[in-house]
Amino acid sequence: MASLNDIRSTFLDYFARNGHQIVDSSPLVPRNDPTLMFVNSGMVQFKNVFTGLEQRDYTRATSSQKCVRAGGKHNDLDNVGYTARHHTFFEMLGNFSFGDYFKDDAIPYAWELITREFGIDKTRLLATVYHTDDEAFDIWKKLGVPEDRIIRIATHDNFWQMGPTGPCGPCTEIFYDHGDHIWGGPPGSAEEDGDRFIEIWNIVFMQNEQFADGAMVPLEMQSIDTGMGLERIGALLQGKHDNYDTDLMRSLIEASAHATSVDPDGPKNVHHRVIADHLRSTAFLIADGVMPSNEGRGYVLRRIMRRAMRHAHLLGAQDTLMHRLVPALVGQMGQAYPELGRAQALITETLKLEEDRFRTTLDRGLRLLDDALDTLPSDADLPGKTAFKLYDTYGFPLDLTQDALREKGRGVDTDGFDAAMTAQKAKARAAWSGSGETADAAIWFDLAEAHGATEFLGYDTEKAEGQIQALVRDGAAFETTTSGETAAILLNQTPCYGEAGGQVGDTGTLKTDTGLAQITDTKKIGDLIVHMVQVTEGEIARDQAAELQVDSARRGMIRANHSATHLLHEALRRALGDHVAQRGSLNAPDRLRFDFSHAKALSAADLKQVEEEVNAFIRQNAAVETRIMTPDAARDLGAQALFGEKYGDEVRVVSMGMLDGSGKGADRQTYSIELCGGTHVRQTGDIGLFVTLGDSASSAGVRRIEALTGAAAFDYLSTQEHRLAQVALALKSPAAEVVDRVAALQKDRKNLSHEVVELRKQLALAGGSSAADPEARVVNGVAFHAQYLQGVTGKDLPGLIDARKARLGSGAVLLIADTGGKAAVAAGVTDDLTGRISAVDLVRAAVPELGGKGGGGRPDMAQGGGADAGNAEAAIKAAEAVLEKG
Repeated sequence: MASLNDIRSTFLDYFARNGHQIVDSSPLVPRNDPTLMFVNSGMVQFKNVFTGLEQRDYTRATSSQKCVRAGGKHNDLDNVGYTARHHTFFEMLGNFSFGDYFKDDAIPYAWELITREFGIDKTRLLATVYHTDDEAFDIWKKLGVPEDRIIRIATHDNFWQMGPTGPCGPCTEIFYDHGDHIWGGPPGSAEEDGDRFIEIWNIVFMQNEQFADGAMVPLEMQSIDTGMGLERIGALLQGKHDNYDTDLMRSLIEASAHATSVDPDGPKNVHHRVIADHLRSTAFLIADGVMPSNEGRGYVLRRIMRRAMRHAHLLGAQDTLMHRLVPALVGQMGQAYPELGRAQALITETLKLEEDRFRTTLDRGLRLLDDALDTLPSDADLPGKTAFKLYDTYGFPLDLTQDALREKGRGVDTDGFDAAMTAQKAKARAAWSGSGETADAAIWFDLAEAHGATEFLGYDTEKAEGQIQALVRDGAAFETTTSGETAAILLNQTPCYGEAGGQVGDTGTLKTDTGLAQITDTKKIGDLIVHMVQVTEGEIARDQAAELQVDSARRGMIRANHSATHLLHEALRRALGDHVAQRGSLNAPDRLRFDFSHAKALSAADLKQVEEEVNAFIRQNAAVETRIMTPDAARDLGAQALFGEKYGDEVRVVSMGMLDGSGKGADRQTYSIELCGGTHVRQTGDIGLFVTLGDSASSAGVRRIEALTGAAAFDYLSTQEHRLAQVALALKSPAAEVVDRVAALQKDRKNLSHEVVELRKQLALAGGSSAADPEARVVNGVAFHAQYLQGVTGKDLPGLIDARKARLGSGAVLLIADTGGKAAVAAGVTDDLTGRISAVDLVRAAVPELGGKGGGGRPDMAQGGGADAGNAEAAIKAAEAVLEKG
């Protein structure tokens, strides 16, 4: 029996053999569609390719896309566990053509895969087409499908649209007949909602464009978008009629049964099914950066988690359960989705924290709910005021109340609940006194009530789309803003960081279909992130989708300064004592400032010790880790908190630096642990260099250190060296202290330059923000590692090649370095393979793509160069082609 992992591989391999690029699943949080809460289909990541806004270097693609439907208009949560085919998380297999092939190829591809590769009986299959699509009808006939099994559908079930306007086109769907022993009729019949005929694949012919005036015209680029649920086709191929009986879901159900000692097939099996499904969605959402919260995506995640935890409670689980099932999930899906393994510790910790907290809420809420029901007639719904009290006073959310009552055959007076919620908000607004300019403050309060918190996406991306919710100027909202005007713009989500916690707000660009604006600052107003903009082109309007791009270089400098501030804080505590505590900070792109409690000036020795210690942990290049936990748990961990700051139920904990230098193992001790909501570097080495500018008094009992990092620190040292040299010449003095100081500075600068070169080499090997580090792939039986590097020189490449060859053991390596726009390239082949592969051939294949000629060396090591480092991907593919032929 083929496993779901085997089926996924068979699908992707089939389309790869037919010229399709295998594309990794995109994250569950969409970056290019602000109208979606989560990615819910395979085509989402290709939306801008279909519309022509984005160009890629392939015209055929295939993917297995992870999807979540548990919020907004795509919400299957309430049916999960109770039906055979509803899930919060599922995988969508798909193949896509961007103006390449069309119906004549798309339908035969599907038919061949299903009937030959998967071996499904042709006589059990039928197809639907849009009622006017004679072309698709005829293609099915040519493939041998009888006319009575090609069903014309006149409804929008077989006509797809991206929205009211935009690309659209007819569909053809493939159904499987499970047999007359199951109730139901074919699509289009009165019994079509039965389970006998199940859709397994949908092919969309994206051939038209719909306009607002009702006109529909053919697209210049006619494309293909398909989707087949892995769980559905898996159940079919494994001889099951229920997705939860497939091998993957069954393994998770059995893990739940083992952990609770409750029969997986007994009367409580629905609880195991819910837990198995919700485990997948929660784990993948956390791996993609979503954390449980009371707003937006985080609230949906928390709702899924708590629903699973209540079902664990109904199974009689005495201890926290969900986090103990994570290894079973990673074992099943970690190979196809490596992000699960990388985030396993975070997933486990987040689930355990949430479940520990929720058990108290659940036990108390269920007792109060039972007490409330005892006072009501047996068939009466729970009053809305009671449900609201459970939510508002005891933290028991409405959806959990509804879920608990569902099994008792009862409901909630939701109108009464909504009325109580509205009354509470009215009281809150009446009691609110505001701050700052009253007019502005009032409108932001209203917007927060209307739209909720802004979703911040900027921890893992600097570019994303958002939907404009409001444009504000002088305390009033308006519909549009035009070139030359300024405005404050609120969106539902943003990658821009709003000024908070000492970190300045981001700048960047905001672009819509009709206008362009410069983001001059980003502010945090309560739970809202507000963009201050200057419109430079066209017009920007409310409700438009907008593409936001953070000024990446500026953000990078801010991140470096912010992370250096954390290291500085800990270095000061260790040098001066535990009385040192933060009293304020500034993390700007050009510098950092740190105020701390200390009664006297620092000596030169103190400053030197602090500076050297910070630089030591920068050179360590340890990973910067973030976790979400309760304030009490963070304090127990030793996290430093900001003086005077009010923290909610959850805090973000940022850790960096390892005292044992290893960065691994159970015995490691973290150097810096702080509560922080800001953005940080991925590795401490990304900071580059840290230099203090001096120590001064800020106020009574508070000292201030200003410092520089990265390029600014290098420039400062260079300037200081030059100034001292000038002083020595002006004095015309043989004074040993001046000469010695200049010589010492020159020596320090040379040592620092050497350290930076070595650090860049380490980053190239270990990964980080300066260089991607893809895993080696196998080409024609040979392990092949190809990498595009920045921050290293051509002279560095031979050493890096040798290090990579040592890691591979057996294989070939190609490294391309960006040396100021030009390219240096080097290739290496391990000794066991030089008889069949030459490094010289790899370099000579790559060099022309980089705008160069020739290249040479030995079979085990060769080098070359070119004028265009921007074509590195094509150069890698050219070298890969040599391996494929060899």
